[in-house]
Amino acid sequence: MSIKQTITFIGAGNMAKAMIGGIVSSGLAHPEQITASNPSAPKLEALQQEFGIHTIQKDNAAAAAHADIVVLSVKPYLYESVIEEIRDVVKPDAIVIMIAAGQTISANEARFGKPIKLARVMPNTPALVGEAMSAVCFNAAMTPADQDIVLQILNSFGKAEVVAESLMDTVTGVSGSSPAYVYMFIEAMADAAVLHGMPRGQAYTFAAQSVLGSAKMVLETGMHPGALKDNVCSPGGTTIEAVAALESSGMRAAVIDAIDVCVKKSKAMSK
Repeated sequence: MSIKQTITFIGAGNMAKAMIGGIVSSGLAHPEQITASNPSAPKLEALQQEFGIHTIQKDNAAAAAHADIVVLSVKPYLYESVIEEIRDVVKPDAIVIMIAAGQTISANEARFGKPIKLARVMPNTPALVGEAMSAVCFNAAMTPADQDIVLQILNSFGKAEVVAESLMDTVTGVSGSSPAYVYMFIEAMADAAVLHGMPRGQAYTFAAQSVLGSAKMVLETGMHPGALKDNVCSPGGTTIEAVAALESSGMRAAVIDAIDVCVKKSKAMSK
């Protein structure tokens, strides 16, 4: 299935690249439907060469003026200035997708100063390999058809779920920032394998593939993670011995504490 809408990305960083790659590779939209705007000519040239999209340098207003969908893929502190540039030229029925942490729907409705269709999205960096977990919420102006278009875009580079905006800070903790926790876990497992003689490159492969496969088991079987864990733990075996060591070291409490402080920080940043 493809969409007919034109899409403009204001900002051409890694997340924009990941989204454009997903949209194009999935066939959701053709490259000629997509435009990117950015101050950096090299970034635009790289996107144009890789995906065949249109690019506009240093003119966000021109890039946004004729777009059906505008993706604000700039740093949070730039939202005020970018919206000031584009608010008078954005089409009345255009969808604006916000992907910056801490940027609330109400604050940006006020910045536009007129009725506007807004979708607030929290993706994560695995979008770069087509495996993002994205959360999205919508303002009242978004129709069911509008919402479906946004979900199609998000699902082109991973999975997406609709959440209440009040849960966006929780999303930051459990998926937005969590790749960092997982990388730490993979690194620690690999270090332990190296300690016992495995070459480091091979250790990363064993650890990372095990995490990938385990996550897939949770998603595809629908089983409770605890039940899947129990299935690996034979009585008196090696796995239950390792699980006991993790429990005695406070693994669960450490993870819960990490996500708790992450969510609190995100709430403090929201505006």
